[in-house]
Amino acid sequence: MKAMLIHNYGDDAVFEAAEVDTPEVKSGHVLVKIAASSVNTVDTMIRKMGQELPFAPDAPAILGMDFAGTVEAVGEGVSGYSVGDKVYGCAGGLADLPGTLAEYIVADAKLIAHKPKNLSMRESAALPLVAITAYEGLKRAGIEAGQKVLVHGGSGGVGHIAVQLAKHFGADVYATGGGEKQLALIQQLGAKGINYKTESVEQYVAKHTNGGGFDLVFDSVGGANLTNSFEAAALNGQIATTVSMCELDLTTAHFKGLSLHVVFMLIPMLHNFRREEHAEILRNVSQIVDSGGLTPVLDETHYSLEQAGEAHARLESGQGMGKIVIDN
Repeated sequence: MKAMLIHNYGDDAVFEAAEVDTPEVKSGHVLVKIAASSVNTVDTMIRKMGQELPFAPDAPAILGMDFAGTVEAVGEGVSGYSVGDKVYGCAGGLADLPGTLAEYIVADAKLIAHKPKNLSMRESAALPLVAITAYEGLKRAGIEAGQKVLVHGGSGGVGHIAVQLAKHFGADVYATGGGEKQLALIQQLGAKGINYKTESVEQYVAKHTNGGGFDLVFDSVGGANLTNSFEAAALNGQIATTVSMCELDLTTAHFKGLSLHVVFMLIPMLHNFRREEHAEILRNVSQIVDSGGLTPVLDETHYSLEQAGEAHARLESGQGMGKIVIDN
């Protein structure tokens, strides 16, 4: 099969087209012909940082985590899938799991689900990593109908899904963005937009919560922004974050009695730990999509497998709006 390989990691790392053996299906897995895959920030981090990250695969490597495609073979012990089924998932591109920048992938059946009926392959491929991340964060933070929820980075890959899921779960949703395009998308998704460049945390907390703070803050920006999340949260509030590799002063979190939930959605893939929970989330996401509660936003660009490097560059440029998808 055709695959795009990384032979050396680093800032100047390039993808090279190669012919490699098509993987053979094995017990507990399915062989999928990939129709589309999407690019996530973690993919670009692996390409540049390589072995500095404990979960980077050994080079030469096939990167890429998200995919949508058609089942071509079903391994022993797998139930619920047949040849010809349309599926999606996040199942490779790190550690010892070959990735999705190829024509085929052998995916653990516990990491996939039937794709949403109402979405194309391209749209379905955009969802797995970001949808699992957003869903897990909101659920772990105990989202409930009627809560005031703030999403930091509401127009981003994870953020724009978190906004829609929070709405689906019945919350009153607000989201930060830094420009007209971002705020327009946030409003379009059904949340109230907050321009973090022109409004301070104190100002928007006063304006939208009468100074009481948000019941739940989903922080897809993280890092130094977590202090803004602590400031924006209500007493005994819940914070879910996807980016927490940093040193922080937790004093505000202490005096407010906040709970912090760190979401690292790669854990099931890396450690073969509760992988079936990812399949369950993806099944739930498919239902939410098909009921009209969630639609991924795709960047306007189109890339072929051979243009994987350009797709990575597009994500890193910050010029994209929505998920960047590759047509495999």
